[in-house]
Amino acid sequence: MKIWATTLWISFLGISPVKATEVTMAYKPQDNTIKSICLISSKPIIVKKAEFGVLRTEKNGKVTFIPTTKVPLEEGKVYGWRIQLQGNIGELTWQEVLTLPKPPLTWGTDNGEHFFLSPDGTKSVIERTDFVQKGIVSNFWTISTGDPPGKYILEVYVGKRLIATFKFEVVRSQGSKLRLK
Repeated sequence: MKIWATTLWISFLGISPVKATEVTMAYKPQDNTIKSICLISSKPIIVKKAEFGVLRTEKNGKVTFIPTTKVPLEEGKVYGWRIQLQGNIGELTWQEVLTLPKPPLTWGTDNGEHFFLSPDGTKSVIERTDFVQKGIVSNFWTISTGDPPGKYILEVYVGKRLIATFKFEVVRSQGSKLRLK
């Protein structure tokens, strides 16, 4: 006879690391269903570094991540986050909540992930499972026609634990160049 043991860390007030064998349940009152989110890795999630910024593509094709809290309101500008986790994670299910100051003309994603919108159109929720290599997980958006200027908030969760919050502003360009800080 074999005895199998599983360790489960329960997080009270978000103090302890998330043990990725945790299963969380979410009730969706609009369609009376319960959705379960199962984290696949068995290692705790520890954030080493969290950054928000824009991507700049050079003429030679090299892409550079530029940390900033100001995103130029220029169609095609790519912005987003990257988080470095401690250790080799493997598969990880995460959620991103992006809140805009007002609804854009359109919302869309390229990856076909689980994508939900708030009734007022100002908030999106993405749920994705990624294979985390070298401890890095990230997500990026592209400025489109109709995206509103103003203050945005982006939150990243693993299970019910908030692991990063990014506050940034999408600003209209003044002249030919916008200085990134």
